[in-house]
Amino acid sequence: MTAHTNAIPWETGNDEIERLALEECAKRQRIDHSVSVLVLPAGHCDLAFRFARLGAQVTVADTPALQQEIEGRILAAGLKDTIRFLPCTVPEPPTGDSPGHFDIIVLRRGLCFQPYQQSKPTIRRLMQQLRIGGKLFLSILGLHSELGDDYAGREQSIYERFAPLTECIAKKYGIKAPVCLYSERDVFLLLLESGASVLRTQTTTWGNVKAIAVRV
Repeated sequence: MTAHTNAIPWETGNDEIERLALEECAKRQRIDHSVSVLVLPAGHCDLAFRFARLGAQVTVADTPALQQEIEGRILAAGLKDTIRFLPCTVPEPPTGDSPGHFDIIVLRRGLCFQPYQQSKPTIRRLMQQLRIGGKLFLSILGLHSELGDDYAGREQSIYERFAPLTECIAKKYGIKAPVCLYSERDVFLLLLESGASVLRTQTTTWGNVKAIAVRV
């Protein structure tokens, strides 16, 4: 999703799920000094920089059109030796690594822009990119956020829910495509049906849903 002035707050910098991911990285770094992290999508690389400064080897993944811009940010931050860019189609993981490469994956957005049934194989592929015991930190737009106001799919089951936002909300947040908004229960179900072991789910003040899952 392209950033907009009125974009849904993802609480970057004060995001509980990102804070927990950084704590997980610091803990693993103290133990084995070799932590591999995937941040998807790259965004402005702020989170990737924080992981890199903890000593992790970081992969940022985003659309190929953003590669030059993102690599420029990495170079300007002096972190080209610890952060690399791989192209992908968000929310799909990049294909440049063998399965089981990452200790931590942070998926901050993207799942809402495809139907639920399509997101299940996406989660499976993300989990396969984790080492055993690796963790997925997930953020997703919520059914009970402002985006859910008069949303056409609000009364549908998660298996059928994929609809445009109201014209007013779509214009406010720059989201023209149909979306699948999630309740906390829906996210738990998605992870469970995708073969992930769910450690935690929560709904933020903004109505976004967060979750942590582990590969077992």
